[in-house]
Amino acid sequence: RVDCLMDSSATVDKNISGKVVVLGISGSIAAYKAADLTSELRKAGADVFVVMSESATRFIAPLTLATLSRNPVTTSFWDEDSGWQPGHIDLADRADLFLVAPATANQLANFANGQAPDVLGAIYLATRAPVLIAPAMNGRMFDHAATQRNLKILQERGVRFVDPIVGELACGYEGMGKLAAVTDIFNEAYSVLSG
Repeated sequence: RVDCLMDSSATVDKNISGKVVVLGISGSIAAYKAADLTSELRKAGADVFVVMSESATRFIAPLTLATLSRNPVTTSFWDEDSGWQPGHIDLADRADLFLVAPATANQLANFANGQAPDVLGAIYLATRAPVLIAPAMNGRMFDHAATQRNLKILQERGVRFVDPIVGELACGYEGMGKLAAVTDIFNEAYSVLSG
């Protein structure tokens, strides 16, 4: 069963033309699902700019996402040599939505604690756009008190979430922590952008 493929009718009546989505991808095995998410956002008319943590590039190639988004992919601060304004600040300013899917426990901790060791953290701190996060990780990591505290901190700041689901995890466990269905993430992004 391929659960990452969306029903082709998912975006038929959903138009987000002219909206800029900055799609953050952190280092989870679920990063491969970002390809479908990128494609569906583009089909609905969004201009998608993908930003990847270095570890995310171990799971899916930036070239794949550049081809699907039709925009350059940012993977580090060192990619930013195209103009006078730092690229991460430009993306933070242009975003109508900062969507992070998948978001690892490490990425959630960076966001919650105001740390910017990578481009994702810097965009999170700099953007004034709505933030939508779809976590994905081992169930024990998700349930840990530190992760739950980070989720609560982010919720209190107005961050919205697409909760992970129960399923078979890459570590071999069965439980909470699997990335939500691409359709559910897309629908929540659409809701934020059209609201």
